[in-house]
Amino acid sequence: MTDTFMVHADRVSKSFGSNHVLKGISLSVNRGEVMCLVGPSGSGKSTFLRCINHLEQVDAGRLTVDGVLVGYEERDGKLYELKPRVAAKQRRDIGMVFQRFNLFPHMTALENVIEAPMLVKKVSKADARAKALDLLDRVGLSEKAGSYPSHLSGGQQQRVAIARALAMEPKLMLFDEPTSALDPELVGEVLDVMKSLAASGMTMVVVTHEMGFAREVADSLVFMDDGVVVEAGNPREVLSNPKQERTQAFLSKVL
Repeated sequence: MTDTFMVHADRVSKSFGSNHVLKGISLSVNRGEVMCLVGPSGSGKSTFLRCINHLEQVDAGRLTVDGVLVGYEERDGKLYELKPRVAAKQRRDIGMVFQRFNLFPHMTALENVIEAPMLVKKVSKADARAKALDLLDRVGLSEKAGSYPSHLSGGQQQRVAIARALAMEPKLMLFDEPTSALDPELVGEVLDVMKSLAASGMTMVVVTHEMGFAREVADSLVFMDDGVVVEAGNPREVLSNPKQERTQAFLSKVL
């Protein structure tokens, strides 16, 4: 049954014009699992991630999150796209952290974190503030609650972005290369927050180039290339002993 999975993709395809980006992706993510998606640029990893929360519409196949069809409803065996408002409501339960931090520059760290719960979930300001302060403490930034993004390092901004996503109490967290825009010495502080999230049991799908993180934290690793899943399995096994030539060639360049 697909509803035993947090994420279930069945032959998901996506094209942009003549560019066939996803070519029938099928994979499943268990509840509480951390899955890392790795592969060269242009392999479809980020597009697939964006399909999971319907930031991109799939052209064919089915995607479910927590047993519910994403972005569509089925009637009489046919799929009909949900109205934008309904799709947005569905998206509330899926947190996403982007490569670029996308913080509101005119708001403090605290204000960035409380905005969505107050606006979308109608949480009171007092409750949203208390929760936000807890989350900022959790990501190691309690002393930066009153700071604006321009006064924070890239690593600090990304940790605020993680706290902002967690403020909506998501059942699933998606990370799209969350450390690739950071200076090398700031990568560790973001990965540490992600490790603690994983340890708490959060279901996570992570597009990353950080093979050490994948080896240490992930429960499963999927290598994608040219819109298909080339190889998948236990991260330690895939990274140490890849079976496919294409995986071997990629890992020989990045490990």
